[in-house]
Formats: sequence, C-alpha cells, structure tokens
Amino acid sequence: MARHYGMDWLRVGAFGLLILYHIGMVFVPWNFHVKSSHVEDWTTLPMMATNAWRLPLLFVVSGYASRALLRRSVGVGGFLANRSWRLLAPLVFGIAVIVPPQSWVELVTKYHYAAGFPYFWLHDYFRFGMLDGIVLPTWNHLWFVGYLWVYTVVLAGLVALVRTEVLQRLFDRAFAGWGVLVIPMLWALAVHAWWFPMAGETHALVDDTMAHFMYVPDFLFGFALARSEPALAALRRYWPVAAVLGLAGFACVVTIEYSWPPSVPTPRWVYRPYGAAHAVQQWGTIAALIGVADRWLNRDAPWRAMLTEAVFPFYIIHQTIIVVVMFWLLPLGLSGNAEFAILVAATVAGCWAFYLGGRAVPLLRPLIGLRAR
Repeated sequence: MARHYGMDWLRVGAFGLLILYHIGMVFVPWNFHVKSSHVEDWTTLPMMATNAWRLPLLFVVSGYASRALLRRSVGVGGFLANRSWRLLAPLVFGIAVIVPPQSWVELVTKYHYAAGFPYFWLHDYFRFGMLDGIVLPTWNHLWFVGYLWVYTVVLAGLVALVRTEVLQRLFDRAFAGWGVLVIPMLWALAVHAWWFPMAGETHALVDDTMAHFMYVPDFLFGFALARSEPALAALRRYWPVAAVLGLAGFACVVTIEYSWPPSVPTPRWVYRPYGAAHAVQQWGTIAALIGVADRWLNRDAPWRAMLTEAVFPFYIIHQTIIVVVMFWLLPLGLSGNAEFAILVAATVAGCWAFYLGGRAVPLLRPLIGLRAR
C-alpha cells in the first residue's frame, strides 16, 4: 500500500497547533495554570476556531499512526507491549518530573503557596490528595497520553478478537464517497447536540463519558483510514465541501458565543443548536484537513522523519516550559506582545533542547517517548 506522507505532515501540524494553543491559553479569559496580566477577550476568537477539532484530530492521526506500528510489530501482543512501554514510561516520568512545576506555579500564583519548588516536590506533590482544590499528583496535559494508552488496549483487544479484514472491507464500503463526510458528522451531531449538549470534558478518564464517545470513534476511524484507499480518495475529492461545512459551523459557534457572552446566562434552547454547530465545525474541518494533506502534502522531505519523531517529546515538555517561562515573565511587566513572542521562542527552543538532549542519552530516550537504540 502506498505511503501517505500527508498524514505525517498533518500529525506534525496538529501537535504544533496544540503547542501554540497552549501558549494562547495564557492570554484568554479561561482557566489555566498561569495567566498573563494582559488577558484579552478578542483572543478567544482564534482559540474558538480550533476548539471543536484540534483534539479529535490528534486521536484520528494517532489511530492512523497506530496502524503502521501494528504492521511493523510481531503480532498483537508485540504491538501492545511496544505501545505500552512507549506510552506508559513517558507518562509516569511526566507525572513525576515534568508536570510538578506546573502545579507549583499554579499554587503560587493563584493560592499564594509560600514554599519553594524543591519543598513542594518533596513534601506536597506526592500527597495523593487535594491541596487548595488541586489534585496531587496529576497528569495535566499528559491526560492525552493516558487516554491514548487505554484506547490502544481496546484496539489491541478488537484486533485480537475480531476479523479486522471483514471490518476493513465494511469500512471501505461505508466511507467511500459521501459516507466519509456524512457518517462521522451524524455521530458528532448525536454526541454534541443530542446526548451531551454543552457538556465539557474532565480529562479524568473515569468520568469523561462524552470525551470517550467522541475520541474512541475518532481513534478507530484513523486506524481504519490507514488501510482505506476509497475513504482517502473520498476525502481528497470532497475536502472543499468539508471546508465549507467547517467554516459554516464555526460561524454559527461565533454567533452564539457573542450573542450570549459569559456575563449573560445562556438559555437552554441554545444548547442543542450550539452542539450541532460544534459538531459540523468539528468533522468538516477534520475531513478538509485530511483531504488537503493527502492531496497537496503527500511528499517526503529531509526534515519529515525528524519532525515526526520529535512531536511526542515536544508534546511531553511544551506545557511545562510555557507555564514556567510565563511565571518568570510576570514580575517583568512586559507588554502582551513581548510576552507572547518570548513564550513562542522559549517554547520552541526548549522543546528542541529537550528532544535533542534526550535523544542523545540512551537511558532518557524511552522516558521522552523515543524508541530505544
């Protein structure tokens, strides 16, 4: 089967967008671990442009990548063992070492926690309880890694117990043509407009039903898409239609958001139309991006292999860099533009240093999500 390099580029772009989104969280009037003094309402507009689809897209491309990993593994057991090591080792390392500075900064800036970071890490972080309303220890942004491992276990069970060849043929038949737009969009409408209108995500795994109803199908869709030329051909053909749907859904979301801002109670009758617009924006944008990537970016380049390897270490470290650097910038009284520029530069530089440094040390490679040499 032909290699679709466009999905590699889409994966790199999706994780790069996530990093930029988390930098933006410092400046929007939404809850985050640390906030700039230059919070602006207008910044919510570019953030809302990605809210509906950025996380589902990550699960789609992760499912797609899992198919290639399964093909290279020695059976389902080898696949599950490899993925468990590659996901759980950095998850445990991240919870124990990478995430703690985020919790400390949040406690200091929001709750006036007085102790320094060494004391916090040695005495308070591993309390397995609450401190000023914050659960410690925690996984913060690494929830995605935990969810991905759970979904991988489910996938391995399905591959072992079900005849995936039959399911693949059914997928090819159902998602060829307009089905690749209609079927996932109907599912998203059911989740966001009917079953869980205006529901949020908890990222706590056991009480995050709405998220699982969305992310598990996204992950499995990506897995099946990796072997489906008919579905990929349909996405290449219909991406302009998908893009129009995504933009129309976003326009409805923005209209509703600005008609009922946070200071104005939202009537309950708005919940379902908002969920429907969210769903249309979500799948329309994802389908358009996959179609564009596979049609226009399906080519190799010297940097592709390194970038696809680097995205996971980048993901592991990026939020800690953002939170800590913003904490250092707070007393300097810089302008919002200067803070943003410094955060972008520091995050990019810190992510590259983390990846290149960890890649060179054999013992650190599995802890930052890289294969052992």
